[in-house]
Amino acid sequence: MNNQKMRMGIIVKKFLGSIVALSITFAPLADACTAINLKAKDGTVIAGRTMEWALDMEWTLISQPQGSPVLVSAPDFLDLPSKTLSSKYAFIGVYPAVITGSPAILEGQNETGLGLSGNFLPGFTEFQTVTAQDDEYVSIINFGSLVLGMFSTVQDLRTALPNYKVWYNPSEVRGSPTPPLLHFVLTDRSGDSIIVEFVEGQMVIHDNVTNVLTNAPTYDWHINNVRNYLSLTDTATSSVVVDKTNVTEIGQGGGLIGLPGDYTPPSRFVRATYLNHFAYQPNGSGDAVQLMAHLLNNVDIPKGVARTNVGKKVASDYTQWVNLKDLQNNRMKIASYSSRTNFIEIDLNRIFESEKSIRWAVDELPYPKNDLTSQLLK
Repeated sequence: MNNQKMRMGIIVKKFLGSIVALSITFAPLADACTAINLKAKDGTVIAGRTMEWALDMEWTLISQPQGSPVLVSAPDFLDLPSKTLSSKYAFIGVYPAVITGSPAILEGQNETGLGLSGNFLPGFTEFQTVTAQDDEYVSIINFGSLVLGMFSTVQDLRTALPNYKVWYNPSEVRGSPTPPLLHFVLTDRSGDSIIVEFVEGQMVIHDNVTNVLTNAPTYDWHINNVRNYLSLTDTATSSVVVDKTNVTEIGQGGGLIGLPGDYTPPSRFVRATYLNHFAYQPNGSGDAVQLMAHLLNNVDIPKGVARTNVGKKVASDYTQWVNLKDLQNNRMKIASYSSRTNFIEIDLNRIFESEKSIRWAVDELPYPKNDLTSQLLK
């Protein structure tokens, strides 16, 4: 018990310290991403996520056909051999084009139904150190391409990833407004899912038991924090007799009184976890995609409601895009901030079959306008 208390004390101390650090270093670059998995009755797995940021990251959608290059390398100063692998699987991903060099894939899925979402984890992320004795290594910039290009199941990743040293060197990354301090949720079409973090220089892999990931602190902290909300229920008390008077509820939803509504990572984690747990299980792909959109609406951040003051500058974190991945049927639905209610849908099988490497700016995709006035007036 004493060791557990000590460990929790260290985690809380680090969390409080990270808040101070964030207010100084990362405040204008805050990231409030939320990722959710759900499984329909027919076995279809939908993995959805929001991407929040305060700056224009020039988000770009890219398709990488089978056989695309995947760079695995060590920091230059170690003079260790680099390898360019030929990807086993075609995949489509989203990356910030402000970062030059290899696309840093933070979101995507491959032809086997393996999905990846990377979320910001400042204050806790410490990447691994590559030594001259290591044989397997990859930059965090190329981690997403390695996962989606070379692996088909989460079980494969459980076995293979611990063999890699994942590193970051600021001198080898240009254009990024902040270090890529990331943790990842990896999910396959069976519903198997893990969280991969880099803490105190070690790779830490958690089973994704909540089917939710947000940002800092680390995943184990969020799991413990969820226990503070065990009294939440989907069925409220409809009435109580008080001194022979039947006092009835004033509306539905009373069982969720206490569900946090702010946009901090712990609150979004709790909110997404309980709403995902309480929602009726969808029947199939169509229902599951709709449910995912509703769940993510609960963590959507409008411009202006989550601001940070840094000197004379004001930065506002907001939901820059949302992505829904149907891992069973290889379909994707994506929407930008300005087209939040109008998703673009992409048949990934057709993209993969084309064997083309294509890039599209997320904000410039041909989102539908859906103005039916002229048709209704006929």
